[in-house]
Amino acid sequence: MADSRTTEPRRLIDISTASIVRVIAAILLVWLWLHLWQLLLLVAVAVVVAIGLEPIVEWLEARRVPRGVAASGVVLALALVVVGFFWITGESLATQARSLTGQIQDVRAALGARLPQWVKEAVHPRSAPADTSALAGYAFSAGRLAFEAVVVGVLALILTIYLLTEGRQTYLWLLAYAPPRYRDRVNYTALQAREKIYGYMVGNVATSAFAAATVFVALSLLKVPGALLLAVLAGVFDFVPVLGFICSAAPALLLAATQSVGVVIAVAAVYVAYHLAENYYIGPKIYGGRLCLSNLAVIIAFAVGAEVGGIVGALLALPIAALYPVIERVWLSEYLSRGAVETHRRLQGRPHAH
Repeated sequence: MADSRTTEPRRLIDISTASIVRVIAAILLVWLWLHLWQLLLLVAVAVVVAIGLEPIVEWLEARRVPRGVAASGVVLALALVVVGFFWITGESLATQARSLTGQIQDVRAALGARLPQWVKEAVHPRSAPADTSALAGYAFSAGRLAFEAVVVGVLALILTIYLLTEGRQTYLWLLAYAPPRYRDRVNYTALQAREKIYGYMVGNVATSAFAAATVFVALSLLKVPGALLLAVLAGVFDFVPVLGFICSAAPALLLAATQSVGVVIAVAAVYVAYHLAENYYIGPKIYGGRLCLSNLAVIIAFAVGAEVGGIVGALLALPIAALYPVIERVWLSEYLSRGAVETHRRLQGRPHAH
């Protein structure tokens, strides 16, 4: 008797070798990032610094200075400038840091004395004696972090020297991996990325130095304690766009509160005025059209970079975000509507945010 059941046709899924290779490559990249992300960030920092120093090395090379000597000299000079600054101002910065800590404790105690008792109990339900072992652990951790920072800094400088010396050959070696039909577009994208990173590097250093100088002069004239330390904080925090300089105003306002209400208002006016001037005048003059990012784009890029790679990833995310218009024009224009590309190009003319 014949089988009355119908036979279902077999369905075959044909997966090409190229698709399998792409999936394996994606998995490998994710695995490498999870295990080597700190090393990759270190290399990325060295690349950014090398791009920023490249024009100086080229200037020296044009005057018959060997490229290896020029690269080593420029990197060592940069290291000496940074170390020399903190060596000269180290004692003053340490004194002002101790003074800042004492002022913060005094202000905290004064505010605590004015709080209702139930608020004090909610914030500090019980006072525990200081744990000396915990303090020793904190000191050990701080020392270890400082040592690791020095080691990472030295490695970054060494990588920068090698990138400045052999960067061209390395780039051409990597470019050869690109398929011939995409090689011109890859090269153009890389050149645009270098321009964006250079503009970001030079602009950030310039605006941070200007911020530190402005804060130091203003706070010194207003007789605010710890003017030098607050100026250094302003310069460092200014590397973080939009939010950094605002955050650096908090300790300045706290120390100004120890003087008078008028000084607090004057310090707040200085920080607000400089923040507006940097966003709408200094930044656009320094960056020009090389790093056009809206405030919203800056915050989103900063948040994503911080989530992926910490503070270093947050800073590196900004030139990558600024490179998107180039990627859209070169790689995505054939997939997007012409109206979207033209609209985005018109919007790029808006003022840069920093």
